[in-house]
Amino acid sequence: MRKPLILAALASILLGGTALAEPMFNRVATFSVPLNLPADRDASKKTVSEIIAANEAGTMLAYTDAEQQAIGLVDITTASAPKPAGFVPVGGEPTSVAILGDNVFAVVVTSGSNFKEPTGYLATIDLKTKQITAKCELGGQPDSITLTKDKGKLAIVIENERDEKLNKGDLPQLPAGNLTLVSIKDGGADCASRQVVDLTGITAVEPTDPEPEFVDANQDGLIVVTLQENNHIAVVDSKTGKVVANFSAGSVDLKGIDKTRDGQIKPTEEIKGVAREPDAVRWLDNDRFVTANEGDWKGGSRGFTIFRKDGTVEFDSGNMVDRTAMQLGHYPERRSAAKGSEPEGIEVGTYNGERLFFVGLERASLVLVFKDEGAGRAPRFLQALPTAIAPEGLLAIPQRNLFVTASEADVGDKGGARAAVMIYERSEAPANYPMIASVDVDGAPIGWGALSGLAASPTTAGRLHTVTDSAYSPTRILDIDATQKPAKIVSALTVTKDGKPVGYDVEGIVARPAGGFWLASEGAPEAKEKPTQNLLLRVSAKGEVEEEIALPEDFAKQAINQGYEGVTVTGSGDNETVWIAVQREWKDDPKGKVKILTYKPSTKSWGVLYYPLTAPAAGAWMGLSELTYLGDDRFAVIERDNLFGAKAVKTLATFSVKGLTPAPFGSSTIPTVEKKLLRDLTPDLMKLGGYGLDKVEGMAVDKDGNLFVVTDNDGVDDSSGETAFFALGKLAH
Repeated sequence: MRKPLILAALASILLGGTALAEPMFNRVATFSVPLNLPADRDASKKTVSEIIAANEAGTMLAYTDAEQQAIGLVDITTASAPKPAGFVPVGGEPTSVAILGDNVFAVVVTSGSNFKEPTGYLATIDLKTKQITAKCELGGQPDSITLTKDKGKLAIVIENERDEKLNKGDLPQLPAGNLTLVSIKDGGADCASRQVVDLTGITAVEPTDPEPEFVDANQDGLIVVTLQENNHIAVVDSKTGKVVANFSAGSVDLKGIDKTRDGQIKPTEEIKGVAREPDAVRWLDNDRFVTANEGDWKGGSRGFTIFRKDGTVEFDSGNMVDRTAMQLGHYPERRSAAKGSEPEGIEVGTYNGERLFFVGLERASLVLVFKDEGAGRAPRFLQALPTAIAPEGLLAIPQRNLFVTASEADVGDKGGARAAVMIYERSEAPANYPMIASVDVDGAPIGWGALSGLAASPTTAGRLHTVTDSAYSPTRILDIDATQKPAKIVSALTVTKDGKPVGYDVEGIVARPAGGFWLASEGAPEAKEKPTQNLLLRVSAKGEVEEEIALPEDFAKQAINQGYEGVTVTGSGDNETVWIAVQREWKDDPKGKVKILTYKPSTKSWGVLYYPLTAPAAGAWMGLSELTYLGDDRFAVIERDNLFGAKAVKTLATFSVKGLTPAPFGSSTIPTVEKKLLRDLTPDLMKLGGYGLDKVEGMAVDKDGNLFVVTDNDGVDDSSGETAFFALGKLAH
């Protein structure tokens, strides 16, 4: 199976190697799905993009939106500037879509949560009029559709999915699903030709309930169908409707993975005999296909497999998928006890004679791109692409050198990102993602995420320290070599207290003049369960907590949950002063002003200044996310709102404290600093082609005056996992 070839290619890319002079994909645009909603629909309600298809020219996209029970259309004539192109209600939950000429074929579930009497239909939608022109009843609940390569038939999976709340989701749950074939006549669906292919009696897990999931067709007219919960695969002749082959998808032994949800990314565990339970499947050629082994019932092997059509396993990815996600900061630790990154989507396309395939990781919000090297040879890893949250649909448009993803998660109700269609273009330009990645230590990647603060080494240019927040426990201090591209996380130091690993919600870090670190841990004093206080932590160079410093009790009562965010230090010895940025206004602050706190370790005395915030947009908030000392009484901060996109506020600002004396706690007069704009970061974020990340949380200036900025990905929790790391060159004065 020659997995070392893949791992070697991955290492070459992540470590800055130049062995692979392949053209690369880079994201060129993001289409926010709410933009497609008509005026009579509430844009704050959930709206998603799931399975996606394109017309022959690759200029029009159609995607399924189960939340809004509609088909959305996107005009990508100009790939870098997608436009809303239509919204067609279908009276049920669309699950899959295909396009032929000016017709969109969408399969729609109309029975809702009625598992015992599933119903659905095939809708034909005219792209010109944006109207449904025909319907074919399917006699069950459809889940996947594809066109045969000769454009003569539609192959539709009728899943009749199980009720996971009934008998703990156990099988069988009838009626049984099937494969349905519908002929194309005069460019439309010929309902009278509907042919049902029986898939019962062929599986070992539960032969009466096949649970078909996904379908694809090859040039020879053979249709491959995954029977996910049955861990089985069937091959059907589309011309005769006969099952010509069927076999178990098999199982794998996984080593070097993380199977325990405990706040730590530790790829040191193993699982034996885990069923693959494939979801999506695509033919690589007429003899081989590749599956995404997401799992849905009892299995899920966290990877992908290349099969021959007779069931022979040609290649299995093993632990490579999860480990890649770990290196890139995309690993969903909270899914460790389930199915890890959950490979769900598969797509295949031939670009300039090179057959590529794409593996979509639902929980990691990442797509891995491989080159198929042909039968009997291991595929070659090319790159990883960041996506919106939970990529469901993958679409290759090789005639335009494009690739598209569609995401099924909309977390706007939680203040997060909306569902999106993202567009990538293949060119000779190098890949611009990842911007930061970890190296292997002792044969395993350093797992990371939620980089909530940044600090420079006082002695080495290009060497930075960062810290993980409460998304993980225990807290770790990570070292970054920013002289490489992408930047490399090269080591990890666990924070301990009384000799034991300990977790805080650390949001700021700075190196102490005498060695070790100051860490700023954000409190949650208003939390209903287990409220915590803001803490300044003195930590040794070995990661040992030497002192926890709390605010005076009366002053701490003014705090809200948005507390300590950044920390820096000036002076040394008896003159050492620690400066702390508070994120938002506390109870005793005037609107639009936040505290900059000072603490002198030698006298254990506190002081306070005010920083004037820019007024936020309606419904948003504004706050500080970082604090860095620049020298000569000058400081820099990250000031940001909680919004995404081109209109969001993400800025670097500076201020001087020359001539200002921090007021003692309880003072009625607190000096306010005067800020100056240093850099608007929103254009930098938008150049990445995404939806404009919201949490810019780390900033540092190294000993040579180079400026660095990093975003916090929330530990891949209601987040895409994407991390932006900017090396912005010499600091402008």
